[in-house]
Amino acid sequence: MTATLNKLRDIRLMRYLFASVGALAVDVGCFLLLLSGGMMAAAASAVGYSAGILAHWVLSSRTVFTDSVAERGRERTKQKALFVISAFAGLAVTTAIVGAADYLAFDPRPAKLVAIAASFTLTWLLRSRVVFRSAR
Repeated sequence: MTATLNKLRDIRLMRYLFASVGALAVDVGCFLLLLSGGMMAAAASAVGYSAGILAHWVLSSRTVFTDSVAERGRERTKQKALFVISAFAGLAVTTAIVGAADYLAFDPRPAKLVAIAASFTLTWLLRSRVVFRSAR
């Protein structure tokens, strides 16, 4: 039984990783586009991350946590709110890391890579243990 649960968890983590890569493409694409257009690095990072949030909800709710997405109504609204809160936690980490690097006159692009890893870890933990835990 434990081996089966561990295998399912690994598969879910892989699906989450792929969903994150898709959302990351939206995030980084927006970030680089806005950065090249002259937007401040922290603001470009926040806008890109916000666009990635929308992409991540769609991908996560339809491909990763399909067995634990709440039905319509109050529970679904609560789940979406928790998802957004987890995203804002990731956004805060991302913006702080990129903003600090820019403030310290470091290239914001490598800082974005560090921020991606930190944000991924935080949001995976929040989403797998809080946001989508109800049906498990």
